[in-house]
Parts: sequence; structure tokens; C-alpha cells
Amino acid sequence: MNYELKKAKESDISKLIDYELKTIFEFASKLTDKEINEINDYVTNNVIKQLGNYKVIYVDDKKIGCLLITDNNDGISLDEIYLEENYRNKGIGTDIIKKIISENNIVYLWVYKLNVKAISLYKKLGFEKIDETESRYYMKYSR
Repeated sequence: MNYELKKAKESDISKLIDYELKTIFEFASKLTDKEINEINDYVTNNVIKQLGNYKVIYVDDKKIGCLLITDNNDGISLDEIYLEENYRNKGIGTDIIKKIISENNIVYLWVYKLNVKAISLYKKLGFEKIDETESRYYMKYSR
């Protein structure tokens, strides 16, 4: 499936916030109301702060997801990749990640432990677990 990545604009902020929250709440469990409020505040502020690092994923001129890449000390961090459910398992995410790792020697990412499909993909692409929290793995790809 053909897709296009476009630099995010201010008009994309609400959609980016929505995508980011969907990613978190899909795999984060047992959150208190306080934690939910803190996450909502953090995501809203972070999306605005990081807007210049976001790309919006389009298929046929329709927004279907987003990508956030930031600099890391010795490489880059894939901080967010989100695809709407109807566009998952079509090779788009895999293709995007393959391009990222082909253009960078070191790539880091966090993934929720409950996101078994993503973990499987990352391992297949050469990422290794280097740390973990109660709910997430920190993974690294290095060429």
C-alpha cells in the first residue's frame, strides 16, 4: 500500500494528541484517574512541544497515522508510530521502520509489553531488549 509522510502542522495537533493517547491507553492498564489526567496533560504538552519532529502518515490524502522521531545521544528514538486500525498489518509500519533503521546506525524505542505484535516485529527487524519497566521494554537496534 502506498503511503506518504508529511511534516506535521499546527492543524494536525488534535489528531496527533488523539493518536498518542490511543497508543497509550490501548496497552496501559490499571491506571488511576490521577494517572489518566497526568497522561492527558503530558501528551497535550509534549505534542505541542515536539510538533516539528512529527510526521503524519497519509494514504490517498487521508491521515492514517503518525510518526515521532527525536534525537538520542548516540542515535535516534522512534518515540511514536501509530497507524489507524484499518491500516495495520498492511506493511506500512514495517516499511517505515525498515527505512528508519536503514538510514540510522542506532535506533531506540519503548514498547508496551502487552503489544506482543509490535515486539515480535521489532525483534524480527533486529531490535534487542536493553531495559524494562513494569509495563514496557526499552529496545535498541544497532547496525
